[in-house]
Amino acid sequence: MKILVTICRIFVGVLFIISGLIKLNDPLGFSYKLQEYFGADVLNLPFLEPYALGISVFVVVFEVVLGVFLLIGYKPKFTVWSLLGMIVFFTFLTFYSAYFDKVKDCGCFGDALKLTPWESFTKDVILLVLILVLFFGIKHIKPLFNKLPTTIIALLSFIFCLWFGYHVLMHLPTVDFRAYKIGNNIEEQMIIPDDAQKPIVEYNWKFKINGEEKIITTNGSYPTVDGDYISVDSKVIDEGYVPPIQDFSIESDEEDMTQHFLAENKLMIIAMYDLTKAEKEGVAKLKAFSDKAIKKGWTVIGLTSSGGDAKAYIKSQYNFSFDFYLCDEKVIKTMVRANPGVLLLNKGTVKQKAHWNDIDDLEL
Repeated sequence: MKILVTICRIFVGVLFIISGLIKLNDPLGFSYKLQEYFGADVLNLPFLEPYALGISVFVVVFEVVLGVFLLIGYKPKFTVWSLLGMIVFFTFLTFYSAYFDKVKDCGCFGDALKLTPWESFTKDVILLVLILVLFFGIKHIKPLFNKLPTTIIALLSFIFCLWFGYHVLMHLPTVDFRAYKIGNNIEEQMIIPDDAQKPIVEYNWKFKINGEEKIITTNGSYPTVDGDYISVDSKVIDEGYVPPIQDFSIESDEEDMTQHFLAENKLMIIAMYDLTKAEKEGVAKLKAFSDKAIKKGWTVIGLTSSGGDAKAYIKSQYNFSFDFYLCDEKVIKTMVRANPGVLLLNKGTVKQKAHWNDIDDLEL
């Protein structure tokens, strides 16, 4: 039993640390995932959405710290009970998400590793079993060091997590796992290869045949049947190949300008997914910076999901010399973890990107 507990202790501890650090690298991204869970279509807890970022930071810091506590043997009862409570909650959450097909990716490993809902649930069930081994074998979890060094390590891990979380929120994720990372070409990330796996969709056709309702399943073609058509439902069996970037666009009120702007040699995108939620200190810094970029030959545009009135107001309020174009909110949030944030592109390739705190470090 002691050997089994030791193996489970190492595996669970390391996994919690890795999983937590990946999310702590991008707490803003994890908060977006929590907002998705809190939405009306999933848990229907909209009152929690404004607190998603705070909950995100608390959860990921707690996750990393529990992993460290388990490995060094600090407060075993508190650690194991906390691990058990956390894994029971997330096992329920991933099962609910998978069974009712609510959230396509649980966000367990951020953008570093995408898991389907059922894969996430399976992972949580395995972890639940391992943590139950720890729970029943808690007497075998002993501190690795004396009380003082164990306490110091535990405290330092907590302080490090708080510092790291604050650092990435005030700048950008230390490691960028998203499709808009520096070096990636946006157009290339949208391409679907000719030999890519096609989606598999099942169509269930309902007919009335000889007075009885019958369902006939096909892969899309209209069935040859002697009966009265009633309705049809479709179900995606396999999504096939999904390009890393799907919904990126730059749209004016009249036309799609995506190809036009991605062909520019020097394009600066100022991204603000919601103009009403943009940080005022950051917006105030953009006027002088964007004017400087325009003088140096950069084409400067703003990207937002906000409406025309909000765009007109902020442009007049800050006397911006550039125009705002429309883009999907989720896409903008994925592009840069800041509101506002800045990306510098050369013919569609991301060359530099920055949080508004760091725009003075960009090389124009």
